[in-house]
Amino acid sequence: MGKGEELTTTKYLIHAQITANGIVEKPDVVGAVFGQTEGLLSNDLDLRELQRTGRIGRIQVNIHSNSGRAKGEIVIPSSLDRVETAILAASLETINRVGPCEAEIHTSKVEDVRAVKREQVVNRAKEIYKNMVESVGPTSMRMIEEVREAMRVHEISEYGEDRLPAGPSIHTSDAIIVVEGRSDVLNLLKYGIKNTVAVEGVSVPRSIGELSKKRTTTAFVDGDRGGELILKELLQIGDVDYITRAPKGKEVEDLEKDEVLVALRDKVPTAQFLASTNILNDNNNNNKKRENNRNNRKNQRYNRNNKQHQPVKEPEPVIEDDEVSLMKDMLKEFEGTGCGAILDEALNMTKEVEVENIYEEIKNIEGTADTVIFDGVISQRLVDVASEKGINKLVAFKSMNIVKKPQNVKLITIQ
Repeated sequence: MGKGEELTTTKYLIHAQITANGIVEKPDVVGAVFGQTEGLLSNDLDLRELQRTGRIGRIQVNIHSNSGRAKGEIVIPSSLDRVETAILAASLETINRVGPCEAEIHTSKVEDVRAVKREQVVNRAKEIYKNMVESVGPTSMRMIEEVREAMRVHEISEYGEDRLPAGPSIHTSDAIIVVEGRSDVLNLLKYGIKNTVAVEGVSVPRSIGELSKKRTTTAFVDGDRGGELILKELLQIGDVDYITRAPKGKEVEDLEKDEVLVALRDKVPTAQFLASTNILNDNNNNNKKRENNRNNRKNQRYNRNNKQHQPVKEPEPVIEDDEVSLMKDMLKEFEGTGCGAILDEALNMTKEVEVENIYEEIKNIEGTADTVIFDGVISQRLVDVASEKGINKLVAFKSMNIVKKPQNVKLITIQ
């Protein structure tokens, strides 16, 4: 924007480039603009009338000649709306003669003056804020931090019969974040996260388990052994939708704001987390080893006491039907994609889905759907919703913690 432009009411600046096959001057260009657009548009967009009423400003022309040709720029301030300004800008391109010379005008851009002003306001506001911050001394900053800390302590509330430390939004928010202790809740409050609740120890209270079944729940645990133990118990008694952890060796209460935001941003669905870790398999493997040792000891005692030789039956080979083999082959196509599909009875794909949304996709199924196949882990939660929706088969790489298996749902896994 140049100096002298009428910016009090101007909304837009029309910029047009002019080229003439001869030497022309500013009055020739202005006369051509008024003369050759007159009668082209309606009376409401007549340039003389618009300038008389102040709806367009003074036409500015910057033109120079070289080697018998003239080039320059035309700038027209406009206080019309967007549509009228665009029409006016397009009408300039109909001008084909300036004075005695042939000419061509091309509208290069329409500049929003208000956008320029907003950018100036933002830049000036940054400068003012920077000066304000620099003028606040260390003593003042400590005072401000003490007041904020007192407000955070005042904001902390309690949840359930166990009076667990929680953020003020725990009773109203549709999504909650489960952390380990009171210090974690305070640290997250410091960064404006108010929908938290602490389990206060490795033993997760039943009230947290019940709450997790009613809300969208994210487990945010420490990056140490204690965090793993809390997560294991929470997965056993609750319904966790997402899992995230502090960086290895760190605790949630010690994280800075950017670390907290990165951890919450990088949360993953529970099924995906369990598929990539062995956090629950450790206990299962230990239980299986103990069970196998007991069975071996029983078999040894039986063999010693049983004098009569019994013929040993060879195990019958496991034969997979064609349908199961086909399902497993289809599943391998989704390996590593994080996606899945909903199939009808003829095994035609009716919809492709993402694993992180698999629960909601099954829950919202309408019409006939027979099979859900996906790159993930079958959980009890998925089995329950599949049974409710009449899904006959769930196909995934493995299943985990299936306690209740409905008769109408067949589980097909590779592992």
